[in-house]
Amino acid sequence: MSLDVARLVVAGAVKKPLSLSLIDLGGFPRQILRAKSEHDTEEHTYQGVLLTEILKRAGVPQREELRGADMATHVIAEGEDGYRATFSLAELDASFQDSGVLVADTMDGEPIGGNVGPLRLIVPHDKRSGRWVRMLRLITVVTAGK
Repeated sequence: MSLDVARLVVAGAVKKPLSLSLIDLGGFPRQILRAKSEHDTEEHTYQGVLLTEILKRAGVPQREELRGADMATHVIAEGEDGYRATFSLAELDASFQDSGVLVADTMDGEPIGGNVGPLRLIVPHDKRSGRWVRMLRLITVVTAGK
């Protein structure tokens, strides 16, 4: 998929909805991490953007702003194939825990392709890789009761 065609949409309870291309994401602060999914026998090096950085740019409360009713906020990550995974906003926030959830666009120095990319959500601290969303296309922020 072309760098300008693939999009990651951030919608829902955000101050600024986003539609980001791979080129856009390439301009964000980059992170590198090593992780192994339960379906793989070897560890890989992933590079991309922390999910919290994307949420920050969408105006989602973080750090000291994250309190009260916002503690009931959830983030739903959805792949092109309809697969979804949910996170509480607090579990993604570094002031609560170091989750390091990554929106990866490269694996071992190469673009993520095939039936996994071009974007893949990497959740390195989960014991199982059930929330590693492949073909990531949509991030929806939902506040309970709203």
